[in-house]
Amino acid sequence: MVHGGLSSVVKGGLLPASSRQGTPMGDLPAFHASRDPKRAVITMNEVSVSREDFSARVNRRARLLQAHGVTEGDFVTMGLANGFEIYETAFAIWKLGATPNVVSHRLPAPEISAIIDLLRPKLVIGFDPALTQGAAAIPAATSAENYSAEPLPTRVSTYWKAMTSGGSTGRPKIIVDHMPSVWDPNLTAYGQIVDDVALNPGPMYHNAPFSLIHLGVFAGAHVVEMGKFDAHHALELIEKHRIQWVNFVPTMMNRIWRLPDRAQFDVSSLRVMFHMASACPVWLKQNFIDWLGPERVWELYAGTERQGGTIISGAEWLAHKGSVGRLQPGSSMRIVNEAGAQCAPGEVGEIYFLPDGGRNSTYHYLGAEPRAKGEWESLGDLGYLDDEGYLYIVDRRTDMIVSGGANIYPAEIEAVLDAHPAVQSSIVIGLPHEDLGHAAHAIIQPAHGKDALDVEELKGFLADRIAKYKIPRSFEFVTEPLRDDAGKARRSGLRQERLEKLKG
Repeated sequence: MVHGGLSSVVKGGLLPASSRQGTPMGDLPAFHASRDPKRAVITMNEVSVSREDFSARVNRRARLLQAHGVTEGDFVTMGLANGFEIYETAFAIWKLGATPNVVSHRLPAPEISAIIDLLRPKLVIGFDPALTQGAAAIPAATSAENYSAEPLPTRVSTYWKAMTSGGSTGRPKIIVDHMPSVWDPNLTAYGQIVDDVALNPGPMYHNAPFSLIHLGVFAGAHVVEMGKFDAHHALELIEKHRIQWVNFVPTMMNRIWRLPDRAQFDVSSLRVMFHMASACPVWLKQNFIDWLGPERVWELYAGTERQGGTIISGAEWLAHKGSVGRLQPGSSMRIVNEAGAQCAPGEVGEIYFLPDGGRNSTYHYLGAEPRAKGEWESLGDLGYLDDEGYLYIVDRRTDMIVSGGANIYPAEIEAVLDAHPAVQSSIVIGLPHEDLGHAAHAIIQPAHGKDALDVEELKGFLADRIAKYKIPRSFEFVTEPLRDDAGKARRSGLRQERLEKLKG
């Protein structure tokens, strides 16, 4: 057990790299159907699929993929919206001993072409064949009803998933996870329990929703799938379905917190609320702890690469406000300064991890090279440890702005801006400045349908909360969302667009 009150967390939330103990993932739907065939696996828009029906659907869809050439060891790229099909397809791929590569179904042509060029999948699902560079392709919602629902031979994928992320070069990179497609159905992770009731509010093409929700299904969870996040609807579903487990990102938490009728919903069934993927402002986390109680609020800091990570409970956080927790079993961590020396407690440096199995034991990249010092690898984050070993994230190294010789961390400014009642979301970037080298520029999406806010009032709000040199030199107001439902921001893209305007 890790932390009182939290269910067993596999290697502290970092999945094993090479274990083949347990049941092949493709066989898990049949395993759970044999225990309780009528229990729901997925519910979406008040339509449910039972375990026995889901198992049959997986077999049919596996035969469909097999008919299109998919076999053991292959990669399959799927661009599918959240829904029944994406769950069926993932299990069908594992059933054949292949590896799912999950991408957004809204990817523009250059991005999907770049991914296919890197991965060379056997089959592409959900995209125009004209974009697949010769790889076989089928559209989304291709029916598998005419295929047999009889069981297929057991297969195990060498890699259980291959997730896609942005690369430092501007081209996509693929993170191939080294865990094989095997899982013990009695093994739970991240505070889940066997036969849990979980809500999925996030897009499945992001690693956290795909991984955590499937880990729940592996252990018999009933997943209530939102399709697309809406704060009000999330609370409705928690109340109606007596949701026990959910993973949010701070963007979702912020939208929920601002609902005027939030307190009217019954969320007493919620046992665990995890959050991760981006920095959570202290004020927002404090409010959620006050609302839900510290025993229900948990945070994970880790990368898709699984070199290492930290977890913190709400109770621990109250004693270490702003921390993302302590290192979990399965890896080592060090904070390194610019000179390459290990940092003392309280000294900011770059965070490096080394898994117990050694470098390259948990993943490998396609289309990128790790940021590394010897065997140790970094996700590019800056932070420090306190005297008790609790980690604090300061910012992404690549996002740091050096202005007049001072280091400015955008995440700190964004946390304060997002606390303003008239700000829906914000992104702070560095833009060239004749005198300072670079200066902070705030891009703001106003709340309540406003087109703009009073800049001087915003500056005054900031001045009460952060040092004067951190206050952005310029402000811009936009109407489009700055982050997606998974809390991800196109920070480099937003900066490049503004640099192009400056050049013009």
